[in-house]
Amino acid sequence: MKFSDVVSKLATVEQSSLNQHPTLDPEITGMAAIDEATVTTLSYIEGDKFASQIDTTAATALILPRNEGLQVRAAERGMAWVASPYPRLTFAEAIALFYQPFVPTPEIHPTAVIDPSATIGNNVAIGAHVVIQASVTVGDGVRIHPNVVIYPEAKIGDRTTLHANCVIHERTQIGSDCVIHSGAAIGSEGFGFVPTAEGWFKMQQSGRTVLEEGVEIGCNSTVDRPAVGETRIGRYTKLDNLVHIAHSCQIGEACAMAAQVGMAGGVNVGDRVILGGQVGIANQVNIGDGVQAGAQCGIHSDIAAGAIVLGSPAIPFKQFLRVAAAWNRLPEMQKTLRDVQKQLGLSRD
Repeated sequence: MKFSDVVSKLATVEQSSLNQHPTLDPEITGMAAIDEATVTTLSYIEGDKFASQIDTTAATALILPRNEGLQVRAAERGMAWVASPYPRLTFAEAIALFYQPFVPTPEIHPTAVIDPSATIGNNVAIGAHVVIQASVTVGDGVRIHPNVVIYPEAKIGDRTTLHANCVIHERTQIGSDCVIHSGAAIGSEGFGFVPTAEGWFKMQQSGRTVLEEGVEIGCNSTVDRPAVGETRIGRYTKLDNLVHIAHSCQIGEACAMAAQVGMAGGVNVGDRVILGGQVGIANQVNIGDGVQAGAQCGIHSDIAAGAIVLGSPAIPFKQFLRVAAAWNRLPEMQKTLRDVQKQLGLSRD
């Protein structure tokens, strides 16, 4: 595909070298990271921090930010370029021009086991050894890969994809355009046990799990149902691999959670919240809209909307930087303290 053809299909492009140099129109065969690019791959940089890579990359075409200096630098190397306010987003758009994930053919594999009471929509793909139990509803255009198990009374929305070996438990509701990756368990039992003199009494988990439209759940993640009521994940929220959402949690819209995030029961998370890897959230904590929590944060109390927190226990970002600076100076501070103690005759050495 010619560079000009690629540019014409990118929605977020604002400028292009084609305006000044229309004959500089290299052939593009795919996408690559800038340090792995070849003469036929398109790559990108996000800002001045990566400017030096323009001088070393083998790429002949780049996606650049709104930065005239970088554009001139690329032009001096004879490179074609496009400018975008969101270079990484434009790069993602370009990848979609050259790669589409595997899509199974709309058909039912002969080894699939489907209860007669299940309702299956139009143009549905059901792979080998899939099990669909009683009173399940599957919408139009759903793609169910091999070995998926769907328990009774679950509902799967239109165009949702269930990847191999995921399990959808009873009464779970999954909205349209969701993606559930391999090994995920949606609507599994919450961890409900009541202590007694004889041990733990199991509290049955009679509630349900609801995923709204556009939710994506990573491999081997779990979203538990509660004893009563529901666990809900708002639309367009994205969970990475190995994330655990406990019973009764309420997750807002357009959130993003990196791998190994774990939250206890009854947590409320607002909209557009970003949680780094291995963030842990205690029982019934409230997280406000727009909160960002860095990797390995331990959140034990409510976080106000818009806050950026780090550390365990989590503290505000600026405070964490001061604490970190003091931490690095602890050996020096300890030596100073001992010297002062000696001068005052208080040393125990």
